[in-house]
Amino acid sequence: MSVMKNPKKLVFLFFFPFLLSFFSCTASIDGAVREGGAVELQLRASLGPRITGVVRSLRLFMGEGEETPLLDGPAISRSLALTPGIRSASLRNLDDQTLDGLISVSNLEEFLVPVHGLHGRFITYTEGQSSSIVVYLDREIAPLLVSLLFPELEEYLSALMAPALLGEAMTAGEYLNLIASFYARPVADEIAAGRIRASIEFPRPLSFVQGGTFSGRRAEFDISLLDLLVLEQPLRYEVRW
Repeated sequence: MSVMKNPKKLVFLFFFPFLLSFFSCTASIDGAVREGGAVELQLRASLGPRITGVVRSLRLFMGEGEETPLLDGPAISRSLALTPGIRSASLRNLDDQTLDGLISVSNLEEFLVPVHGLHGRFITYTEGQSSSIVVYLDREIAPLLVSLLFPELEEYLSALMAPALLGEAMTAGEYLNLIASFYARPVADEIAAGRIRASIEFPRPLSFVQGGTFSGRRAEFDISLLDLLVLEQPLRYEVRW
């Protein structure tokens, strides 16, 4: 279906719990960060019905069959398993537009270390008497993430014409108008309503959270899919404990 066959030209989530699920209209993430930097994530993500229809139609137009799920859990798992710092990934398809499964990171200090342009920019992890995680995402980092972690999502992101991944400077309103002009207003409305909700437990009681709320050892995040697709402004999330 895709008009771009080089995945580096369309380059997502995430991976970290706050940013995972560029490829979803709705997603829920439940996870835990352990002492030593290990991370365990339970993910469920699904495409909205109107976007599902768009991707299916484009696949048929390009002469591709419908055998492969729109979100291919096993294929995404294989890509993630090759990423430095990821211990394992096991995603399965509940249907052709819904994923469910587990992702395990061995150590955040090792995550993406060999990858030029990402380590120390996307995630900054410090551990000690006072520990913290900072996640930062902008239009330079987002394409690198997708190219590395989710090359299978090229078709979907091509269909959505995501400005953050195509190098386009665009406001959220301009992007929604573009989608509406191509696919009709209900598709744009579905994107505007898309949310990624994450609930993450940390090793000790939290003292500060930027970009979400917290109680005790647990932080909660409610992230707009539109903000992730456009990245009109960089997104920054921080947790201290």
